[in-house]
Amino acid sequence: MYLATCTRPDITQAVYILARFMSAPTQTHLEAAKGVLRYVKGTMKFGLHYKRGSLVVDGYSDADWAKDRDRRRSTTGFVFLMNGTAISWKSRLQPTVATSSVEAEYMAAAFTTREALWIRKLLYDLGMEQECVRIWDDNQGALSLIKNPVSSERSRHIDVAHHFVRERTERGEVKFDYCPTESMVADVMRKPLADKKFAEFRTTMGVH
Repeated sequence: MYLATCTRPDITQAVYILARFMSAPTQTHLEAAKGVLRYVKGTMKFGLHYKRGSLVVDGYSDADWAKDRDRRRSTTGFVFLMNGTAISWKSRLQPTVATSSVEAEYMAAAFTTREALWIRKLLYDLGMEQECVRIWDDNQGALSLIKNPVSSERSRHIDVAHHFVRERTERGEVKFDYCPTESMVADVMRKPLADKKFAEFRTTMGVH
């Protein structure tokens, strides 16, 4: 858990899944945990590599719609990078069931926005003011919902609490842009990936 939350974002998704079964693990969970330990043993010299350069923060937001087989909830994943290295990341099961992929991505965007505002405030307190935090998303429907404040039959059921992302976008505190799915770094926070893609995103997060 320490590694997953502090120095190794590449194992966060696996540790997050295993942590949900800590109270009653099965043999399958034990074997999966051993797999994580074998990976850590083989990459013990890996870690986040911070370097001098730009102080601009970029975020990636993503959601895995209804992939929790027990309760059909979606998983939110986000990663924030500064100068090519992760400074904040999270993999978390959403608190309510999303009825569409757009809703799942929109809820993830709201969760990611809260983190972006916290990072923005922290940097301001440190004398490194960020006028706007850019967040990349790969769902065109969610981006349209964020940028176009119009209610419709498809979106009116989304909880009002998530709509604050629109307000923050209008204020210019955050800015959402489209990112192709194949370049979505936050994928590593929400599902298992093929070795090549996993290694690519691991490097993108600054884990060397």
